[in-house]
Amino acid sequence: MDILIVGSGGREHAIAASAAKSPKVNKIFCAPGNAGIGQIAQCVPIGAMEFDKLAAFAKEEGIDFTIIGMDDPLVGGIVDVFEAEGLKVFGPRKNAAILEGSKAFSKDLMKKYKIPTAAYETFDDPKKALAYLAGAKMPVVLKADGLALGKGVLICNTLAEAEEGVKTIMEDRKFGAAGNRMVVEEFLTGREVSVLTFADGKTIRIMSSAQDHKRAKDGDQGLNTGGMGTFSPSPFYTAQVDEFCRKYIYQPTVDAMASEGRPFTGVIFFGLMLTEDGPKVLEYNARFGDPEAQVVLPRMKNDMIDVMEACVEGRLDEIELEFEDNAAVCVVLASDGYPVSYEKGYAIQGLDAFTGKDDYACFHAGTALKDGQIVTNGGRVLGITAKGADLKQARQKAYEAAGWVTFENKYMRHDIGKAIDEAAQ
Repeated sequence: MDILIVGSGGREHAIAASAAKSPKVNKIFCAPGNAGIGQIAQCVPIGAMEFDKLAAFAKEEGIDFTIIGMDDPLVGGIVDVFEAEGLKVFGPRKNAAILEGSKAFSKDLMKKYKIPTAAYETFDDPKKALAYLAGAKMPVVLKADGLALGKGVLICNTLAEAEEGVKTIMEDRKFGAAGNRMVVEEFLTGREVSVLTFADGKTIRIMSSAQDHKRAKDGDQGLNTGGMGTFSPSPFYTAQVDEFCRKYIYQPTVDAMASEGRPFTGVIFFGLMLTEDGPKVLEYNARFGDPEAQVVLPRMKNDMIDVMEACVEGRLDEIELEFEDNAAVCVVLASDGYPVSYEKGYAIQGLDAFTGKDDYACFHAGTALKDGQIVTNGGRVLGITAKGADLKQARQKAYEAAGWVTFENKYMRHDIGKAIDEAAQ
């Protein structure tokens, strides 16, 4: 079959790499793609939000299956557009993608169906938010309601910080329309874990656990980013935690969405906090996490296309997911200055070092082809992934491989998975 992937980041490169392993797949197209994806797929110059153009391209090219990687088009309703044209597409419809598109919706859903999460209040008036915060226990978490590239979450330790956060989100509109409404949430403490799952509207299948590192600098310092590195699995995601989450979080979420008339087909990302009172949901995403996909998909034994087709056809109950008994670590190579300001267009050297090395992958996030040379074209440039027998070996190999690649203003964290590795000893 010929497939189309919509998106242009490291997540989409990881999806394309997994699709390329499937004996079912003949040709891969990616819109708009990037320089790395272009080595295994034909990149098409159509933007991820150009729904009609994408659907027209899929019909003209006889695309058999389309995979939507990004959050914006899912929340915007791209799946509905494709389905209306009779095209087979993987991802939630607009009315289900709201699970990520509105934090207020997802919090209300969890409250209604008694899915464990932090206590919260929702505001669309900054004055009312400030009045509430005046009597709230600190620290608190402020969340812009809509999509904000993973950056619309502020942890405020003092009332002054919270007041400034309200100004940032609701008055200065730093995150645009995403800040029309805001969720004020109880601050939870514990181990954070990400769990990706496949869903077909009624059945859910759990992928391997992972953990992202959001802060820009070592020691979890600096600004929030889209993710500076990740590892899989989490040593803290035990069989006991898994059993609890399956019973009280995963299946109840799928059942809740079905009960609301919003059956969810695609990938649900569960951001969890393992608190003293048990696991609680921090957030939902309606697609693969990035960079989580870059450590979870390389460890999956199943044919990814088989699983995705089962989701779309409502027969996920026939599938049992299998993962390699190992670990993977991804180190993001970024442009220095990310996530605030950075320069682009620098030539990247050393990419050939990954050729023929099964335990290593170099996923392109922000790259472009210029005059025959691959150059930097974003804040997060590459995701360097390595697999090892355990987390320690995978870390060692990932950082070794990160040294194979050079470009001007290259920046990375040096402690991805380190604290977890040490704590789990």
